Amino acid sequence: MPYMSDVQMITDALIKFRDDRQWAQFHDSKNLSLAISIEAAELNELFLWKEGAAAEEVNVSRLKEELADILSFCFLLADKHNLDIKEIVLDKIRQNEQKYPVEKARGTAKKYNEL
Repeated sequence: MPYMSDVQMITDALIKFRDDRQWAQFHDSKNLSLAISIEAAELNELFLWKEGAAAEEVNVSRLKEELADILSFCFLLADKHNLDIKEIVLDKIRQNEQKYPVEKARGTAKKYNEL
């Protein structure tokens, strides 16, 4: 059996789960994008109204659930558009390395156009 990446194994499992339930009909790009946003809002809710150290005392079980939901929809959207997740993330890191050179960006939260 040829080597299958972790990303591909996850994507295949998500597609099987979706297809077994005949949910592909609901997974157009708009709905997948909205689902990512909605799940991200649920992630934000875990931290709502918490400050400082309290914001780090998150319910890890809920954190895992929300991250899994977000990542699942991201994987499905990437697959829908034949995007290689490893490639697009590494490309984005390279772009950010150009926008945020270490010597200018270290220790600051300023946006690239403010450095």
